[in-house]
Amino acid sequence: MTVPKKWIFASLAVLLLLIAGATATVRTNGASSNVESEKHRSSTMAARHAMDDPDAVAAEVQASIDMNIRNVTERRELGYFSCGTGNPIDDCWRCDPNWQKNRKRLADCSIGFGRNAIGGRDGRFYVVTDPNDDDPVNPKPGTLRHAVIQEQPLWIVFKRDMVIKLKQELLVNSFKTIDGRGVNVHIANGACITIQFVTNVIVHGLHIHDCKPTGNAMVRSSPSHFGWRTMADGDAISIFGSSHIWVDHNSLSNCADGLVDAVMGSTAITISNNHMTHHNEVMLLGHSDSYTRDKQMQVTIAYNHFGEGLVQRMPRCRHGYFHVVNNDYTHWEMYAIGGSANPTINSQGNRYAAPRNPFAKEVTKRVDTAQGKWKGWNWRSEGDLLLNGAYFTPSGAGASASYARASSLGAKSSSMIRAMTSNAGALPCRRGRQC
Repeated sequence: MTVPKKWIFASLAVLLLLIAGATATVRTNGASSNVESEKHRSSTMAARHAMDDPDAVAAEVQASIDMNIRNVTERRELGYFSCGTGNPIDDCWRCDPNWQKNRKRLADCSIGFGRNAIGGRDGRFYVVTDPNDDDPVNPKPGTLRHAVIQEQPLWIVFKRDMVIKLKQELLVNSFKTIDGRGVNVHIANGACITIQFVTNVIVHGLHIHDCKPTGNAMVRSSPSHFGWRTMADGDAISIFGSSHIWVDHNSLSNCADGLVDAVMGSTAITISNNHMTHHNEVMLLGHSDSYTRDKQMQVTIAYNHFGEGLVQRMPRCRHGYFHVVNNDYTHWEMYAIGGSANPTINSQGNRYAAPRNPFAKEVTKRVDTAQGKWKGWNWRSEGDLLLNGAYFTPSGAGASASYARASSLGAKSSSMIRAMTSNAGALPCRRGRQC
């Protein structure tokens, strides 16, 4: 039988496509391997020098972003076209139907200034089986406190749903991931999470709410050290003098002080995909106007939903460089973004829906500062969607060098906000099922 020429050509075309696909796969895997190797080297170096030279850490984070962005583009685009949300973090791991068997892949999905936070990627899994917190000095094996104080890297997961009421601050050691995916974990009605003088911590998938001030007690921070802790403010997550921190997909509400506070020279931080509700002073970034070491702070705030019952500080910034990108602001009572002490704020692709109050339409607030001083601060709005009378008051001459230090990823169109932030907060996913 003579085969028609059109079928011969069609068969050759299919064969060529298969060969091209195999080649692309090899290239993609090679790029991912290079990204992981470079990420590990940069994170390890940052861990050694985080407290010695904070300016060098900030510079290193920016250099790493510039070096790696091309390598990760191919992998991230594959996720985007597979899942279609446009959220590069979610599309990186949630497209995998077997994500629960590849949990540590999450460590390669961060973006922004905290993109090099590897958490416990290079360590073993630790399964929390006991929700109790009976002894903050001598915690029992199997408890969350026993897990987070260990010296070695750990990827911490939970055996089942649980509510953890902490007696004292949970002092997290370096190179830890707290991964709440697949179960319903609440840290509530007691002390909450403190990340102090450490590096490489990931907090993902938790419900953290109703945190209370605690302290004036002995608390263990490592297997070899415990000490006296004065009163804590009652933040959901407090970041103090730390670097390479990623806070992702948590549901945060109703705490005594802040939901996420970062102070005292902390830097290389990404706060992403969180759902924040029912709180007054949401997020403080910077210790005080006089604490100039926070000038090296770099924080990315991306894909979060600032929701019902919020009043102010989303965030409130001092001194440093802040990239506020592709967030959904549906509620505030006073203002959304505030600052003092000349921070650089780069607002891109957000959706700001003002409240009904005619006196609270302004997105921005310069706190306790005369216009003669703040008019030179670099604050800009670029591609933001301003609804219900919302308005953003820009300032500064738009110095390119300043905004370069406040840029950490490419902003997507504000028209995509609903898709990108619709799953903000702790995900309702179960073991063996796609989130």
